[in-house]
Amino acid sequence: MPKKKMIIPPAAMVELIKKAGAERVSEQASKALAEYLIDIGMEVAQESIKLARHAGRKTVKKSDIELAKSRV
Repeated sequence: MPKKKMIIPPAAMVELIKKAGAERVSEQASKALAEYLIDIGMEVAQESIKLARHAGRKTVKKSDIELAKSRV
């Protein structure tokens, strides 16, 4: 079975965790953070799409994302 490609690369998560102060980061930790952020991002994206459609738009705007963040 082929490997599932992550939307957010685990290497970016390693960099983020190290920037937060960690000396070392396991592969499992970087993947776990990536999956968590993808889940939250998906919730925000879905809510922002609802907001854009409610406003009669097909385009999701920054204001939709900002409002969706406060609702999720």
